[in-house]
Amino acid sequence: MKRNIGLLILLTVLFSCNTATQKAQQPEKPEKPIKQPIEGTWKLLSGTLIEKGDTVTTDYTKGVEFIKIINGTHFSFLQHDLTQGKDSAAVFGAGGGTYTLKDGVYTENLDYCSAREWEGNSFEFEVQVDGDTLIQQGVEKIEEQGIDRMNIERYIRVKN
Repeated sequence: MKRNIGLLILLTVLFSCNTATQKAQQPEKPEKPIKQPIEGTWKLLSGTLIEKGDTVTTDYTKGVEFIKIINGTHFSFLQHDLTQGKDSAAVFGAGGGTYTLKDGVYTENLDYCSAREWEGNSFEFEVQVDGDTLIQQGVEKIEEQGIDRMNIERYIRVKN
């Protein structure tokens, strides 16, 4: 009986040491990155371009649809007409790349774009997220293309 108790104690000690060693050898799981309020799918409601004193506002709720998708490291956008390309208003545009967000400054690095002359450029915007509304504004400038304009976009979050 004493022998069985001694064996039981020895096995308990060995098992406990082995379990502690296994726990110590397991790598810690990295903390999950904090999701930024800017992440998600956004539908463009309106866009205002101010260039050389002229202001043009486009209503993106009529005839055309534009969405922007932002995850932890990348963004993309898609635009198309609502007539499925069957009339003179036919349009399709797309682009995307990486972005950074620091202190309210959102910088898009446009790596892909259906307007190929825009590729390889970066654009800085101030962003504000208020509930389900995203407002993005900043200067789009591409010297080679003669583009130098203020762009103000107002989005609403797409809910699943």
